[in-house]
Amino acid sequence: MKIVLRQDVPKLGEAGSVQTVANGYGRNYLIPQGMAVVATPGELKTAAHNQAVKDRKIVKQDEQLQSLADKIDGQRLEFTARAGTGGRLYGSITAGDIAERLAGVVGEEIDRRRVVLDDSIRTMGEHRVTVHLVGRLRPEIRVVVQGEVDEDAAEPSAATAASDETTDEESEGMTDQQDDSGRTPGAAGHPEPGSRHDDSETVTVEAGPDSTPEPGVAGAHAGTYNRGGPITPVSQAGPAAEVADEMDNDA
Repeated sequence: MKIVLRQDVPKLGEAGSVQTVANGYGRNYLIPQGMAVVATPGELKTAAHNQAVKDRKIVKQDEQLQSLADKIDGQRLEFTARAGTGGRLYGSITAGDIAERLAGVVGEEIDRRRVVLDDSIRTMGEHRVTVHLVGRLRPEIRVVVQGEVDEDAAEPSAATAASDETTDEESEGMTDQQDDSGRTPGAAGHPEPGSRHDDSETVTVEAGPDSTPEPGVAGAHAGTYNRGGPITPVSQAGPAAEVADEMDNDA
């Protein structure tokens, strides 16, 4: 059946246009909802007159909006938004967001209803969007949505940076302590103050010569020239022996 639309119907047509639809769709939905009327001869005549007036108006608007269409066509708008796994945005980019950003670029007000979007943009990547100004003026723009950068993962933590800096300073300090042979003092054996202990190299030497204890000197070995004093005789009689002899004579 033929109908005349009283208002714009998405994916069908604009108000005043004549359309052919299924009988059930027209009689059970469009007409009861007030979106259309049956295309009677009178309605068709009225629709033709209205369309002629509209066409003249569109031509005039085309001339006025051509410069704006030229400014809009081919524009590239970039948005940055937080995204989860798979590149799906936590929020969305709406027609209002696009109209506002586009108005800032071209320097003229853009009605968000002129931005043709079946649904808000919810994924990262490049999206082509049409701006329906009037009639045939439908410039196309590119909307590029990029994921927000995670600053914590991109930059090292302060603790890590401090640790790396300390390690570098220690390495430079050890290099400054090297002698002409390229070795660090105290690297083997007992370390010098301020140097690191290094057990990476162990050297085994031959056993030293046998040593013979020096007679009369406790703990002294051959090659030691400290000798003890003269030996005191222990057989010399003391005063106690003389007293004993006097007692025997009195008896």
